[in-house]
Amino acid sequence: MEFAVFFAEYGLILLLGALLVFMFWSSRRRMQRQKAEQEAKARQTVPGAEVLLQGGLYGTIVSYDPENLDQPAIVEIAPGVDIKVHSQAILRIVDPAEGVVTEDELIEAETAEDEYVADVADGDITSLDDDRKRASGGTNDTDPGTKPLA
Repeated sequence: MEFAVFFAEYGLILLLGALLVFMFWSSRRRMQRQKAEQEAKARQTVPGAEVLLQGGLYGTIVSYDPENLDQPAIVEIAPGVDIKVHSQAILRIVDPAEGVVTEDELIEAETAEDEYVADVADGDITSLDDDRKRASGGTNDTDPGTKPLA
């Protein structure tokens, strides 16, 4: 009987308190999820990525500064047609730039090219067979009894 009296006097207050706690918890969880989505979008928003703008236009990012969201993003909507849009007008990334080369990859490729040119200049690579050996890691893919194709 005491439980019924307690619930009659304080039940509504307890229910409102539980509802208030749930609202705060739900709001905080939603804000954390939105922040994670924004960070993921900022990581994918690189030059070369195809994006959908809030106006329904598709384009390719030319420049974007994720640190300064007040700085406009430059988006190419057609070859040679660049527009400035507010960085928050980028609704979503349609196609992340997978073929974008990082600076480290570019330096590594330039180093490999310089080594190749030096090998050709030194006479280490004199034919297509030598070139194929170098590309395959030093082994020759052709049978010893067959002639080279070129």
